[in-house]
Amino acid sequence: MTKPTLPKGTRDFSAAEIEKREYIIKVLRKHFVLYGFAPLETPSFENLSTLTGKYGEEGDRLIFKILNSGEFKKDISAEDLEQKSSAEIAPKISEKALRYDLTVPFARYVVMNRNEISIPFKRFQIQPVWRADRPQKGRYREFYQCDADIVGSQSILQELELIKLYDDCFAELGLAVDIHINHRKILSGLAEVAGIEDKLIAFTVALDKLDKVGSEKVIAEWLEKGIAEDAISVLTPLLDNTDGHEQLKTLKKLLAKSEIGSAGIEELEFILQSMDELGLSQANLIPDFKLARGLEYYTGAILEVKARDQDMGSIGGGGRYDDLTGIFGLKDMPGVGISFGLDRIYLVLETLDLFPKDIEDMPKILFMNFGSAEALQSLKLAAQLRMAGLAAEVYPEEARMKKQFSYADKGKFSHAVMMGAEEMQKGEISVKNMKSGKQDTILQSELQHYLQENSSF
Repeated sequence: MTKPTLPKGTRDFSAAEIEKREYIIKVLRKHFVLYGFAPLETPSFENLSTLTGKYGEEGDRLIFKILNSGEFKKDISAEDLEQKSSAEIAPKISEKALRYDLTVPFARYVVMNRNEISIPFKRFQIQPVWRADRPQKGRYREFYQCDADIVGSQSILQELELIKLYDDCFAELGLAVDIHINHRKILSGLAEVAGIEDKLIAFTVALDKLDKVGSEKVIAEWLEKGIAEDAISVLTPLLDNTDGHEQLKTLKKLLAKSEIGSAGIEELEFILQSMDELGLSQANLIPDFKLARGLEYYTGAILEVKARDQDMGSIGGGGRYDDLTGIFGLKDMPGVGISFGLDRIYLVLETLDLFPKDIEDMPKILFMNFGSAEALQSLKLAAQLRMAGLAAEVYPEEARMKKQFSYADKGKFSHAVMMGAEEMQKGEISVKNMKSGKQDTILQSELQHYLQENSSF
């Protein structure tokens, strides 16, 4: 028999892992609601036409396509197979695809429900997404995104609110972060000054890889995409490690004659100055002109969050996308949003041992099985504990104590409760702390109070 395996880039989650993930989600959900965002869920798959063309050429290649049901090859001729590329054939054999992110489905939802929602519309969404990426540490093919977006407002106050939202969430998680910020108008202005407006996407897609591949490979990709050396000389200030605030002064002079570039500088300066006044409790806000976020729909400020002193890459990101709904025919609907990378946040919290200890120390009680009469009484007591909010279960069969205690150890039960025939007659019960080994005999009526007094929760 073939040993079962998981597809690359996917994982199973144990109970302990799920509890920690749910802790993160609980913190994020709390702050989403405090900031006025309402929950939304969309289907796990969309029409392929909804997703393609929204993430750039590289993003489109990472979309997981779903083969049509039945005879999916019926519309493909031998000539098609011989002459056409896989990208041209794909729409004929695949009408649907797993969602690549939550933002494009959100834009689709806004367009379809524009007459029912109030504007500005604020929603948060916590659901899995799928990308046919190369799996590596912190990068999976199936992972959760936790998004907060606002559509219908051009106000830059929204960017300030989202930065504060990042800060509040990571402060409660106890995680020190750096929020890197840039502006797509600045990058567009640089492309204009360098005379490569027609190669803006090639310019930004390569720039977005700088931290991963280094400046030499970025320059090589620019040359490969047809960006001339004299243009690259204009762009080289982006490639050094100068302090972001110093770079801002240099770029402000360089972009003085670019209307769009100057607009980007002005908006970025407003955000930086306003955040200085508002203050951040846990995060640093860092101007980072290497940041490009390759997705084509961004038009304004762009953000990326990294855990301080941790080699994990981005644990969050987002930005303004003033015409995302325009791709679905609804013009003049500005938007801005951020995303939290649940899986990477989990890995960082685990590495730094930042999960609260009481996640694993919550009371969990196992009633040992000494026979049918004792088990029935144990079921009654377990029901009382559950009504008080305590997790409890009864071992299902009368087995050797060694086997039952082994189950308690593997199941990480906090207490084992034992009640034989003699104890049942006396109305007593023995409770063993599985961590310390301490064992007490108490009245059955005192069990709930005893557990609450002797548990760290």
